Amino acid sequence: MLCLGIEGTAHTFGVGIVDSRGKVLANALKTYVPAKGGIHPREAAQFHAANARVVLDGALKAARVAIEDVDLLAFSAGPGLGPCLRTAATAARALASWLDVPIISVNHCIAHVEIGRLTERARDPVTLYVSGGNTQVIAFDAGRYRVFGETLDIPVGNCLDVFARGVGLPYPGGPTVERLAREGKRYIPLPYVVKGMDLSFSGLMTEAVRKHRAGADLHDLCFSLQETAFAALVEVTERAVAHTEKKEVMLTGGVAANQRLREMLKLMANEHKAKFFVPPREYCQDCGAMIAWTGILVYKHGLRQKLRETGVKQRWRTDQVDIPWRTG
Repeated sequence: MLCLGIEGTAHTFGVGIVDSRGKVLANALKTYVPAKGGIHPREAAQFHAANARVVLDGALKAARVAIEDVDLLAFSAGPGLGPCLRTAATAARALASWLDVPIISVNHCIAHVEIGRLTERARDPVTLYVSGGNTQVIAFDAGRYRVFGETLDIPVGNCLDVFARGVGLPYPGGPTVERLAREGKRYIPLPYVVKGMDLSFSGLMTEAVRKHRAGADLHDLCFSLQETAFAALVEVTERAVAHTEKKEVMLTGGVAANQRLREMLKLMANEHKAKFFVPPREYCQDCGAMIAWTGILVYKHGLRQKLRETGVKQRWRTDQVDIPWRTG
């Protein structure tokens, strides 16, 4: 079975092709970069519509298959930005209707976990999922992926990007903040907000921008911002590891590319004698391959949808989805 997965929750439009054994045959994508500021949902959706055919053709060429060879369509139905989700869903439904093949709607967050489990051969990890749009600590329990902790306001990726924009750094801000942080020599106290098992980053971001305007050294601020945000993330993840007693920790999402966060989380995992996993960078970012693989898992375990049932779910939570492929 070949599944074609379409990702389009935010700035990336991706098409992946994966077979039923978990072999990724193609993972093509194009990413919208705003001229200034953050992501503009309608502009991103227009970018997706304009590039959908190019990305699709690139995936088919890379996989060396024809569109008629596809047996199943999957698409990211949420969570995400409404205009972007609707563009991806429209493309998926049109292809499924034309090819007369089944279609599956996939939860974007769960797809990040499943592609990591596939590529790293992780069995049952506590997953820290960090990106521009989501920040969650996720672990499987009683038939679903449970959210053991999450952001109460902005995700950590958004925190880094908005800080970068506020101090005049280019988008996306995360890589530049990471580079400048390596040259930081002094920790500047910033708000550290952990509320139970949840996190807050808006105050941290606002205070970091304020201190830059007050004359604080940018390298020191980038260092301090990372250390504060990442320490909070590791604290909540460590609590989840202690509570669940799982022996695997996985880091995924776009912010997983940050080497300092990897270093801190790996240290915590080692202290708990847990294995530490990070998927390859191309699978940490939003991509069609993760949607295609999750679509295969869903379909192989009995879920079927009619075309009219495949609407988008902008606020589709991770813990609202049954996971039959793990209950057995």
